[in-house]
Amino acid sequence: MMLDQAALLENVRRISGLNGETSADTLLFSSGALDSLAMLSLIGLVEQMAGIQINAEDVTLDNFDSVARIARFANARAA
Repeated sequence: MMLDQAALLENVRRISGLNGETSADTLLFSSGALDSLAMLSLIGLVEQMAGIQINAEDVTLDNFDSVARIARFANARAA
């Protein structure tokens, strides 16, 4: 199942409290917008939305530091 980037962005806005200040390319973790607790929520959300399992070694800034990176990672995993 493909991950809808717009739906993920809306969820990230809700989790982060950034509202309209977040775009698909906003850096989420390296900027401090999301903390480790938010990361856990986000991982569970991505697993549910994309129908994939995310392993600890998958959780890197390359894969999870923006909505665009998350969508790219999840959609490649789901394919």
